[in-house]
Amino acid sequence: MKIASVRSFLLSYPFPKPIRLPSYGGERTIYKRDAMIIRVETDNGLVGYAPGPGSERAQELIQGMIEPFLRDRALADPDALRIHFFQASGADTELARAYCSVEIALYDITGKAHGAPVSELIGGRERDHIRLYGSAGMYMPPEGFAAEAAAIAELGFTAYKMRPALGPEGDLEAVRLMRRAVGADFDLMVDARTWWQMGSRNYSLETIEKLAQELGEHHIAWLEEPFPPRDHAAYHQLKEQDLVPLASGEHEPDEEGYLDLILGQAVDYIQMDVCCNGGYAMGRRLFREIEHQDLRFAFHSHGTALEVIAAAQLGVCWPESVVEWLEYPCYSTPERAGMYPFPLAAEVLKEPLRIDRGDLIVPRTPGLGVAVDESVIERYPWIPGPWLTVETDSPAGSGAAS
Repeated sequence: MKIASVRSFLLSYPFPKPIRLPSYGGERTIYKRDAMIIRVETDNGLVGYAPGPGSERAQELIQGMIEPFLRDRALADPDALRIHFFQASGADTELARAYCSVEIALYDITGKAHGAPVSELIGGRERDHIRLYGSAGMYMPPEGFAAEAAAIAELGFTAYKMRPALGPEGDLEAVRLMRRAVGADFDLMVDARTWWQMGSRNYSLETIEKLAQELGEHHIAWLEEPFPPRDHAAYHQLKEQDLVPLASGEHEPDEEGYLDLILGQAVDYIQMDVCCNGGYAMGRRLFREIEHQDLRFAFHSHGTALEVIAAAQLGVCWPESVVEWLEYPCYSTPERAGMYPFPLAAEVLKEPLRIDRGDLIVPRTPGLGVAVDESVIERYPWIPGPWLTVETDSPAGSGAAS
């Protein structure tokens, strides 16, 4: 079985009108959401899929360097191919991450060829389900967060993650109202990355420590990225005070950064995006260290359902005491609450993922266990340009993300 082609498709869903999200110290404007589908086909007609970063640079690397390497090579052991590629290319971090996204599609094909789920190829599954947290909540009044938390609970999820940006008093009030709305047995996560992205209004260390103590009184599951991600010393200092569980990792630049975060015991929960941060190989290496350090892991997932299932196939290879959570982005529909509409996220699969009482049930069918609907490639053509712009009040400034 030889690899016949490797193709990557960039996709976009433009919002009918830009979504403006005022916050403490500035405003964010979202214009669209981007995604990537990676499609690999073999000479015997098998096709494998993977999620990839919605990035023109990632597509350049895949089509310009990874596809020429993989084309016409025998596909028997994806691990061996990866090692050969790294040796041949001297892959830097950016190229290595792009390759590890493509590698998910190679595992999808290998699983289909052997009649086995991907989980059985990358360690063997320990369980058939993984706990989800519904992720939505973006920069709204405290009452809005509370109403959305209750709506996410009504959907059957047992946890909800929100993104506060209301100023210290407003952020605390939002959590207080959420806890009242969902009760004591529902998990709440607070993603605080806005706290260090507001220019002169960035929260001080003293403010963050005080807020952490007050949020801990509401028994949140974790406080995510209250400091810039690379400031591991600040995380360690806050963790030593044992005020509230801490989470970080999705913005680590490389494996060395992850190991410093883990071995330095800087946080309680390590986070990683399987399609953007290093794929299955890095995940498997990090999970061993996370277990040895008696920490927990939570997948970051902010894309499509294809990304969710790709992460889940790895997560179920480890017990819940190591890999505890998988992020499930809750996008809005006319009938359902959520952060904003992104229909492409679900429509990439022909059948919806199976969720039971807040757990994702991971299929045992071959490969990733899902059928990809390639019609999304035509229905959601790529739109160049940034998907998000950010403006700060003081000092006045702006930036863009793509």
